[in-house]
Amino acid sequence: MYKTRIILVMVIILVLGPPLQISANEGPSANYDKVIYLTFDDGPSSTTNTILDILDDNDIKATFFIIGCKIKGNENVIRRIKKEGHSIGLHSYTHKCRKIYSDKEDFIKEMYMTRDALCKITGEKYNVIRFPSGSKGHLNENMLEILHLCNFRTYDWNMSVSDGINYKIPPYRLFREATSKKKKPNTIFMLMHCDQPNKNTCEALQNIIDYYRNDGYTFQAIKDETREFYFPFSKK
Repeated sequence: MYKTRIILVMVIILVLGPPLQISANEGPSANYDKVIYLTFDDGPSSTTNTILDILDDNDIKATFFIIGCKIKGNENVIRRIKKEGHSIGLHSYTHKCRKIYSDKEDFIKEMYMTRDALCKITGEKYNVIRFPSGSKGHLNENMLEILHLCNFRTYDWNMSVSDGINYKIPPYRLFREATSKKKKPNTIFMLMHCDQPNKNTCEALQNIIDYYRNDGYTFQAIKDETREFYFPFSKK
């Protein structure tokens, strides 16, 4: 089933040539509004519920990039994410980079598998994706064309904390990482994680929210109209 979908996309590219670009990485919108997108990778888990509690207390919507193989047993977390108005994105099925990046077909297949698993719970088909470990070294013009033909839009980040590398980093350091950049962009895509061990992320989150709210940022979830944002790549 997945292979048939992917082959169809490849045939369209060969027959019709590259499609029109749905969106280019022109960077975050060049307006003067200060917006921050809080994004959480690697859920769902019970820790995701704690993060949802904090977001609810602050009336903030965020975006959760889901790993498909973690959905089973955490279906109620997915239902809660949707019910409370947050956005859901695809973050592969296995998060095993060697497998995912072995070829384009495997990458697309994992996104479809995750989307189908989520659709069984929410009834919706999600098109927002994030490359495991980011798109650098994996995204090029051809891959972007394939993603757009699959109706996928990809989002990297321009600020982050190191909770995905070491979940034991203390909350005060996570806060410092999230806020210490001297010249912050008007539009921030903030990478954080909500896997089971990310307890310290929960501890740091309220202070991060307070900091950016006091600095004049509004909090938004990634939506259909959100401009695509990915790391620059060489155009050959």
